[in-house]
Amino acid sequence: MRVWGCRGSIPTPGEATVRFGGNTPCVEVRTDDGGLLVLDAGTGLRRLGGQLEWDGPLHVLLTHLHLDHVEGLRFFAPFWRPGSELHIWGPPSPLHTLEERIARAFSPPLFPIELADTPADVTFHDVPREPWELEGVRIEAQPVSHPGPTLGYRLSLNGTALAYIPDHEPVLGVELADLEPEWISGHALAQEVDLLFHDCQFSESEYPSRVGWGHSSVAHAVEFARLTDARRLVLFHHDPDHPDDAVDGLVKRAQELWDGSSGDLPVAAFEGMTLDLP
Repeated sequence: MRVWGCRGSIPTPGEATVRFGGNTPCVEVRTDDGGLLVLDAGTGLRRLGGQLEWDGPLHVLLTHLHLDHVEGLRFFAPFWRPGSELHIWGPPSPLHTLEERIARAFSPPLFPIELADTPADVTFHDVPREPWELEGVRIEAQPVSHPGPTLGYRLSLNGTALAYIPDHEPVLGVELADLEPEWISGHALAQEVDLLFHDCQFSESEYPSRVGWGHSSVAHAVEFARLTDARRLVLFHHDPDHPDDAVDGLVKRAQELWDGSSGDLPVAAFEGMTLDLP
């Protein structure tokens, strides 16, 4: 896995975000036998596209359609390459197709070129309810607690599993400790995964004034990881108002809260981060 963007809400370039990066969510996943999947299409996707050497079908899995998770599509090099085969997967809607919803970002006055005029061969897919397979990887997707249709993903291969839940507020109106696992948003996706990428946008003191925004505090992220028995937690979707030092503080707090749990101590995602799973 390689992180190309891990910032939430809006890109934040500048001297205060150099170490963790200012690009919005995008994670590249490769398998040993050459498979490639991309999780989310934030502004980090532009840099990935500029360095990508790939001739086969390319699959992009979107958690949801908020701008910070799709705005990289318009500047993704394969979109503008004739003959490129792209498959965009995202949450279904009873009102409009995935293509119709994404096309809104590819139309004037937001963008000068219509989606239909891009030269790549692009196919849009509603994510199925049942598990399916891409590039040899078993994929499961489920709705999670976040404003608007939003998915979390679980990717499994040869007994190894990772969960990617970048926008998530599992504690909305509930106490996780009081719930059975089947009633906890995202629990089945993250249960006993080797690696959990999870929303950690707020500190504990910030969260009370942001209830319902669809994001987690550091304490909620750690509690969710512990309840699901995730072996390793990667803090993700850093707040645009958090400079690098503030993210360091959240990591320190997460490690304090993790004390006594099995597995590696939590870390924060940063641009350029690579993680190998056995």
